[in-house]
Amino acid sequence: MSGGYGVLVSVEVDAGTVRRGDQLVIGGQVFTVRDMTALPHGRKRLDFGGGESFTLRGTTVLWAARRVDPRRPGRF
Repeated sequence: MSGGYGVLVSVEVDAGTVRRGDQLVIGGQVFTVRDMTALPHGRKRLDFGGGESFTLRGTTVLWAARRVDPRRPGRF
C-alpha cells in the first residue's frame, strides 16, 4: 500500500512472513524493508532503503510496523 493510506499495526514477523515495506526496529533504529532474497536453510536477506542489509534466520522473530487497509479484513 503506497501513499501513506491505511493504518500502522504491529505484527510479529519471521523469515516466512516478512514483507516489503515492513518497518523493523533493529538496534534502536528503524529500517524499512526495500527488497528480500531467499537464502538456504529458511533464511532471508533483507535489504533496506539506506543500503544496509540484514540476514533473518528462519527461527528469529521480530516485531514490525506494517501499513494495512482496515477496510480489507485479514490482510495482516
